[in-house]
This record gives sequence, structure tokens and C-alpha cells, in this order.
Amino acid sequence: MATENKVIRCKAAVAWEPGKPLCIEEVEVAPPKAHEVRIKVVASGVCHTDWAYLYECGKGMRPRPFPLVLGHEGAGIVESIGQGVCGFSPGDKVIPLFLPQCKECEFCLSPKTNLCSKNWEKTQRGVLEDGSSRFTCRGQQLYQFIGVSSFSEYTVVPEYNITKIHPDAPLDRVCLLGCGVSTGYGAALNAGKVETGSSCAVFGLGAVGLAAVMGCKAAGASRIIGIDINPDKMEIGRRFGVTEFVNPKDHNKPIQDVVMELTGGGLDYCFECVGNVAVMRSALESCKAAWGTCVIVGWTELEELTLAPIDILLGRTLKGSYFGGWKGVDSVPRLVEDYMSGRIMLDEFVTHTLSLEQINQAFDLMVSGKSSSVCNQSVFQSCDAASPLPHSQRERKTGEG
Repeated sequence: MATENKVIRCKAAVAWEPGKPLCIEEVEVAPPKAHEVRIKVVASGVCHTDWAYLYECGKGMRPRPFPLVLGHEGAGIVESIGQGVCGFSPGDKVIPLFLPQCKECEFCLSPKTNLCSKNWEKTQRGVLEDGSSRFTCRGQQLYQFIGVSSFSEYTVVPEYNITKIHPDAPLDRVCLLGCGVSTGYGAALNAGKVETGSSCAVFGLGAVGLAAVMGCKAAGASRIIGIDINPDKMEIGRRFGVTEFVNPKDHNKPIQDVVMELTGGGLDYCFECVGNVAVMRSALESCKAAWGTCVIVGWTELEELTLAPIDILLGRTLKGSYFGGWKGVDSVPRLVEDYMSGRIMLDEFVTHTLSLEQINQAFDLMVSGKSSSVCNQSVFQSCDAASPLPHSQRERKTGEG
């Protein structure tokens, strides 16, 4: 109540320009406007996508406006709400979502997709519905990353981009459901629709890939091949359900040829969890010709994927998955409860817990693979509200979210 309707000064990791390390700055976070919610961010995962938009801007990723507050995999507590907000109150535990669910647009009303058009173009441009952000620093507007910006001790998000979760949920774990774990897990269950007794391969055993393995196992797959160039991933993958491990560096032929020989003609399902177009093609060509399904989960925007038409003509299916196919407002609370009841793993994804001030170190751990011996993820956390808490975040080594 002490901060309601007031500007909050707190710490945030600011990306002043592409290609440069993040700077810890004192920022001002304005009160929420109509249909917005201000959140005290308690924990945030570090996803490879955050790193990519900073360091691959204009290469694999479309340029974003700078200066920018990154982060999209957070969890926190509602501090205050704007006019017209229903369903949220100060003190609620919540997960902000980069993919909205307004429950009114054509997409939301269709069971065929989890996409939502509400404010989509504006949040992609780094602003909220009124065309501005709620962050300023040194008298300058800071842009928000896909409607979330969890690399700040406080943030403001549209009410359609937030979901209330169980009051006992540990925020430094369930924050991972804001992107990577939900993305990989849902790719197997919702997009791939893996069948009991089927054979699968997951290309890239980062956090997204390991979550895809977890989804394949939950669906009853009998054979799950994990493919990664990091040999440490063999033991890590087995914890999540990998039955066989293949390192492409151990072979002098294309990985799809290795898989074809290993399986006697290909797999029922393949999941690409790297965000690399060459790996996408390898995954497709590793599917069984007659009915194999390849699901692209890894994220890249500017690269072009080339295919041989015969790979599709013979019966393979190539499809994509965004946020695992979950309608986030409805589904993420259920995923939280699945974790709390032991049906899905989250603790095992965490490798490091770091402070907000260590966020560049988290990025270094992620891209170097030094976190992979434990698994692949780091977290950042926060402290308290009037002078906002010290914020910590986790780093995770992953393909894409």
C-alpha cells in the first residue's frame, strides 16, 4: 500500500545498446494504467532468447528497440493494479506471460491455437497498449521486452499477460514455467501429440530440450534419443527420460544418417530445440518417411530453412510450436500444481542462483555450457518492496524458448 499509485525506484539490468553487456541501473517504474498490473519480481530465469536478442540482434533475431529491459521468464507478487483490472489483488502470486490470453480474439476463441492478438504488435515493439513503457532511466524511456521485462525488481504488464498461481508455489522454481520448461514440455504433449510406445528424438538438450524429453516420457514414448554436442548432457538427459544419447561429434556423417541407421528407417517424432536451421533440417530428415512428425521448437527469425520437397511428399509432417501450445492464463496454473504434486520436474533444471548484479555472469555460464554439468538454468531473485528487494535470477543453458 505504501507504493500504490507512486513511482517506484528500483534496480534493473538495462541493455543500452545491442552487443554490449547489461548495466545494473536505478530505474523508475511508473504505476500501472488501466488494465495493467505492477509486479514485484521475485525470481526470473535467464533464457537463451534474452541473450540472442542482445547479442544476435539483426543476425538471427529481428532488431528490437533499445535501450531495453530484457527478461521474460519471471514470477512475483502483485504490488498494485490499474483501473478496470479484475481477478488480481495486491499480494497475489503470479507469473507474467510473454504470450497473452485475452479470451476474446479469434485466436483465443479457437481450440486450434494458443496464439492471441491482444496488444501483440505493440508488445513486440517494446511498448504497452498506450504506445509507451512504464520504465524510465536517466530521463529516458526504456523499452519492455515482449510485455514482461523480468530483469527488473518491478515491472508492469498487461492484465492479459499474467496468470495467478497457487499461493504456496515457490517462485524461484515456478518462474521457469514462464517460458522454457512449458515450451519444451508442451511441444511433446500438445504440438507433437506423442503417442504411447512411440520413438522420439530431441535435438539439443538445453532446458527446452530436456523439458521436451520430459514430455515425451510423460506421453509414454518407449524410445527417446537425446542428441547434443556436449557429452555432459548424456547423464543429465537420462535423469529426464533419455534412453539413448548420440553426440554428432562422434560421427563423420550427417546426424540424420546416423539416426536412420540407428533406428532402421527413422523415428515417429523429432523435436528441434536449438533454433538452428541446419539442425531443423536434420531433425526432419530423421523422421520416418511415411508418418514421422518433426516439431520445430527452437527460435530464430531471420534465417531461412531449405527443404527437399520429397521429405514432405512422402508423408512426413513439419510443424512449429510456440510456448508449447499452452493457453497460458488457463494452463500455467495447472502446470504449477503439477510441479507441486510431483508430476513434472523443475528443481532439476536449476544450476545456479545468482543476484541481479551477476546477470552478465549468468549469460556467460549459459553460452559457455559451464552450467550443463548440473543441468541448465539460473535464477535471479528479489528482496522487499519499499526499497525493492535485491533481485536474483537463474541462468539456464538452453536452445530456445
